[in-house]
Amino acid sequence: MRVKKDIPVLGFAAYSGTGKTTLLLKLIPMLRQSGLRIALIKHAHHDFDIDKPGKDSYELRKAGASQVLVASAQRLAYIRESDRIGDPRLNDLIDTLDLKQVDLVLVEGFRHVPFPKIELHRPALKHDLIFPEDSSVIAVATDGTIDTAGLPRLDINRPDEVMRFIVDWMNA
Repeated sequence: MRVKKDIPVLGFAAYSGTGKTTLLLKLIPMLRQSGLRIALIKHAHHDFDIDKPGKDSYELRKAGASQVLVASAQRLAYIRESDRIGDPRLNDLIDTLDLKQVDLVLVEGFRHVPFPKIELHRPALKHDLIFPEDSSVIAVATDGTIDTAGLPRLDINRPDEVMRFIVDWMNA
């Protein structure tokens, strides 16, 4: 399945512990400062809860509401229970976003889905490279000297370099 949208969707693919979230925490403010409106989809490999026991929204969901929307002047949170077996489809998750308010969708995870992504790789962690088996990787951000087989090599420790690559990619 390919991600086909009218808005750029760019993933960050790596094994756990490589620093996807750490890099994104640095990149997002830089991209926002450049004028881009960012949405982020993060894949979780386990059951998670963004709500807390004792809060009204949590208790209402536990009472049987399959969808809960909590809204204030500053924020909106949508919680939907799913009976689905297996991971959600990335296209479906993108469709839940208000794409009129976004210039770029960043995705952390979903590395097995074919869509443009930057691979993060730290040779010291001794994981296999992803790009040789995934033709949708468009660049490799690393802290080592590795053969990227012609793909752009970015310094994982230089978020400004990664940000410039993203902006150039969006404008290409």
